Amino acid sequence: MNMREKAIDIFNVALGAVDPCLVVKRQGPYLEALYQRGGFKTITVVAFGKAAFAMAKAVADQFDTVIERGIVITKYGHSQKDRLAARIEVHEAGHPLPDENGVAATNRAIELVSAADRNTLVVCLISGGGSSLLVAPTEPLSLGEKQAVTRLLLQCGANITELNTVRKHLSRVKGGRLAQIAYPAQVVSLMLSDVINDRIDVIASGPTAPDESTYGDALRVLDKYGLTRKVPQKVREVILAGAEGKRPETPKTGDPLFTAVENTIVGSIRTALGAARTRGVELGFDTTILTSELQGEAREIGQWLARTVLEHLRRSGDSSGRLTCLVSGGETTVTVRGNGLGGRNMEFAVSFAMEVEGLRGITLLSAGTDGMDGPTDAAGGIVDGETIGKAKVYGFVPERYLANNDSYHLLERVGDLFITGPTGTNVMDIQIVLVDRSLLLDSTMSGVDT
Repeated sequence: MNMREKAIDIFNVALGAVDPCLVVKRQGPYLEALYQRGGFKTITVVAFGKAAFAMAKAVADQFDTVIERGIVITKYGHSQKDRLAARIEVHEAGHPLPDENGVAATNRAIELVSAADRNTLVVCLISGGGSSLLVAPTEPLSLGEKQAVTRLLLQCGANITELNTVRKHLSRVKGGRLAQIAYPAQVVSLMLSDVINDRIDVIASGPTAPDESTYGDALRVLDKYGLTRKVPQKVREVILAGAEGKRPETPKTGDPLFTAVENTIVGSIRTALGAARTRGVELGFDTTILTSELQGEAREIGQWLARTVLEHLRRSGDSSGRLTCLVSGGETTVTVRGNGLGGRNMEFAVSFAMEVEGLRGITLLSAGTDGMDGPTDAAGGIVDGETIGKAKVYGFVPERYLANNDSYHLLERVGDLFITGPTGTNVMDIQIVLVDRSLLLDSTMSGVDT
């Protein structure tokens, strides 16, 4: 395998460690004990997110005969042909912008959860993308108004916590309100985390978790990004009324309804990075996990990672051997200023490539674990020290592509897109940097001592 093939191999092993069906099946004994201990008669399954289908399949395989009702809500193209329990409905809907299918499916989910009683165990299977897919705008908001504020927050560079703080206060199901609807039925939520620090109140906007954010916090997010006067008038009115105490807050810690709720993280970026590290070692690399909390503006963090790699090489000298692997994970953001095509991983990859231009022996793969990066068919980019040189041979000016948020077309034209298709899982993004020092010795390292 060449360096790119090894990076892809490490990425695939990391994905395998957070396979949704696998991580939920590992919870089988826990679910069985909970079901038996509670003396429940039936199970209701509510699965939403990009990994919803595979997670639901794991539960259906174990509890087919006692599942009374259920629903899967996932992104278009993310369901499969495998059979689920006969009483589990499958719906596909819009992401990252919610759509009418999402609203209809969520209304159906609310019906199913509302019908649960003390004899019912409600199993919620939650994964990344759930905030857009489980969508029920609070009165008097329309779907169009919810879409508008979501679009503005995505384009301004708000991080996932900020985005979900606003969405929770515009929803009938987010911020603990799905658990509120289910009460007094027992709810157990298994979560595949796609957020920094695995915060259960942020994953899919925390529909079964206590919400510590407030309408005031949502208002501060809008103010921070200059959106208070840009969002639809009804959105502004709802948040202002809530901040003034004129609308009920989301349920908080200490609310009795949460005595009937158990939330469990079944997989996360840490799981994936651990597997990546193990595979890197198996392939002969001196492997280090840099961080599982990468965040910030994508192009700036791409530069930071490149400089961190070079500094790591400078400090380690020959002590780390010929082959080095550095892995990281997290979720960066993009502030949209141009009209090009791209995503955070592609911007990350281009900015990294610009920093290591001309340095043979350095390869980066940066990709979304869900196989999607922005509104494109790519998961991200796979670049090396020759990427920018190839672009310049074709007459491309990388700085212009970044300025126009058009990283997709730059990487496409030099053959450095990384395309996987939907992976069925989602635990944020992974970066894999591979270094072959023997090749670096043949490069001009711009002052880096190898």
